[in-house]
Amino acid sequence: MPASKKARLLVLPLILLGFALVAGQLRVSAQSSSQYEEGARLYAENCAVCHGPNGEGRVGATLNKNWPAIRPEATVKTIIENGVEGAVMPAWSQKNGGPLTDAEIESLLVYILSWQTGGVPNLTPRPTITPLPPITPIPNVKGDPNQGAILFSENCAVCHGPKGEGRIGATLAKSWAGIRPDLAIQTTIENGVQGSVMPAWSQANGGPLTVGQIDDLVAFVLSRPNTQFQSPEVNATPPYVASWLSGWGGVLLFVGLFTLILVAAIWVQKRDQTK
Repeated sequence: MPASKKARLLVLPLILLGFALVAGQLRVSAQSSSQYEEGARLYAENCAVCHGPNGEGRVGATLNKNWPAIRPEATVKTIIENGVEGAVMPAWSQKNGGPLTDAEIESLLVYILSWQTGGVPNLTPRPTITPLPPITPIPNVKGDPNQGAILFSENCAVCHGPKGEGRIGATLAKSWAGIRPDLAIQTTIENGVQGSVMPAWSQANGGPLTVGQIDDLVAFVLSRPNTQFQSPEVNATPPYVASWLSGWGGVLLFVGLFTLILVAAIWVQKRDQTK
C-alpha cells in the first residue's frame, strides 16, 4: 500500500477523534453553564438571605473565599447536605429533611465554588417578592405589617415558607400562646434560638435588622390568619350519615323487589304455556 494512502487512513480516525473530543468538551461546557445558572438561582432563593447576595456573609458565614481543603467541593457539599450541628446552618438535602435534590446541590456547588477563582462578574439575582394585599395594622402591636411583609419575604420566607407555613424553619401561621405573643416573637427574632437553626437577627446581636424592622416583622407574623393553613381535617368531607336504605329498610326493599321480579317471571312463563 502506498505511504500516502496509509497516511490518509491514519488521518481520518484522528480527525474523527478530534471532533468527538471537541463535541464532548462543548457538551461539558454547556452542562457547566446550565449548572452555574441553576446554582445562581438556587443560591438567590435559599442561601443569599443568610450568606449575602454575593457570598460576603450576613447572619451566615462568608462563602466568597478560598476553601482550605484538598477537596473543597466535598467539604461544601457535606455542609449543604447535613448542615452544621450546633450552628444556624440547617441540612438542605432531601435525605436529611431539606428541600433540595442531589442535582440541585451539585448546581449550588458549581456556583459557590466559582468564587474561589476571584468571583464572577454578574451579581446573584434577588428572589422575586410576591406582593400581598394591604394588611390592617393590629391594635396594640407596634410595627407596620405591610412593611413586615416585605421584610419577611426578603429574610424569613426561605426558612419559614412564603406564607409562614413552615419549610426548614418552624410554622409561623398559628395561634400564639401567651399574654404577650408579640414580645415572645420579638425576643425570638432579636436573639435567635440557641441550639437551633434560628439565628439572631437584631443588629445588637450581630444581625442585619433594626429595632423598627423587627417591630414590623412581629406585626406581620401576628397578622397571619390561621384559617389560611387549616389542617386537612377542617376541610374534610362531612361525616357519613346513614340513611334508611343502609339498614333493614334496604334489606326489605331488596326482598320486595326480588319477590316482584320472581312473581312477574312466573306469570310470564305460565302465560306462554297457556298459548
